Amino acid sequence: MNEALIISNVILWVVVVALTTLLFAVTRQVGILHERVAPAGALQPTSGPKIGEITEEIKATSLQGESIRLGGSRQEKLASFILFISPTCPVCKELVPTAKSLAKAELNDMKLFFASDGENIEQHENYIRDLDIENYPYFVSESLGMYYQVSKLPFAVLIDGDGILRSKGLVNTREHLESLIESMTTGIATVQEYVESKSEPLESKTKLSAAENMS
Repeated sequence: MNEALIISNVILWVVVVALTTLLFAVTRQVGILHERVAPAGALQPTSGPKIGEITEEIKATSLQGESIRLGGSRQEKLASFILFISPTCPVCKELVPTAKSLAKAELNDMKLFFASDGENIEQHENYIRDLDIENYPYFVSESLGMYYQVSKLPFAVLIDGDGILRSKGLVNTREHLESLIESMTTGIATVQEYVESKSEPLESKTKLSAAENMS
């Protein structure tokens, strides 16, 4: 009886040690995977104006009656953050509060605009009230979306105070919006480009070390 109890305890401890070792190995692999997976920024399309180019000046009148020039060289040095949305886009509705929050944080450096298209003006006016964005210029302009090649929503464009396109892309999360804003301050268009720039010095060091070992 005692012998069987001792054997069962030994087997139990072996199982516990094995499970602990397995858990440690899995945790380590998760950590390695987390380091290797690059952060996802906004998905940047290849069509339309290129990052770093001076944008074309587009004159538009908001539904609130305000005439504004978007893009191009202008005296107002505030950056323009344009978020393309639609009354039929559920993701847009969730992202608008986030855009407003980020715009308030960058109040002295950036101005937020909303853009859409469609002929049902009453629908857009109701949309503005529902989202509580009456204080932000809202444009219904097909030409604006065509110029920036907006094919999917929500889509964001960031133009600096000199009219240069600093970032653009399909945005679905707060992280996507933040990545566009960060691109203006860092000078790097996308998160993927940032990761590549960081990996290049490491690759150079590895090649140099390999060459020294061969010599």
